[in-house]
Amino acid sequence: MADRRASIQHLPVMTFEQMLGKVHYDGAYPTRERAEQAIRLVLSGLGRQVTGEERVELAARLPLQAARLFTEQIPDSQPLTGWAFVKDLATRSDATLATTRWDTGSVLAAVAALAGPDLLTRILRQLPGGYALLFGRAEPTQVA
Repeated sequence: MADRRASIQHLPVMTFEQMLGKVHYDGAYPTRERAEQAIRLVLSGLGRQVTGEERVELAARLPLQAARLFTEQIPDSQPLTGWAFVKDLATRSDATLATTRWDTGSVLAAVAALAGPDLLTRILRQLPGGYALLFGRAEPTQVA
């Protein structure tokens, strides 16, 4: 546990406004309102996927408003693959798959920065395939 605390001290700390600004800028959204819609959609969806200790740790690293969006969701009993996750979000938001994929990557890049590499690795191990790319990481390959 001491190792985790030491690694947490080096992670970026953001307010929700700073997170919103990062997503707005990095996602090249026309307005902050549009960026906030993306944050709400993606964090709610992610809250339905992540469970256990990783859920608790990620919530603790997110800005309070973002953590609420994430934790007010009840995790699904069977997590979705990365592609199914994007399709589910597209259906819920009545948006195209391309737009939803962009939203997902824009928001999860900010989440990855807040989570840090160790927690993100544990989250990706917990989830079905397809999420690494959504978080801006290379998808791990299985060695035969």
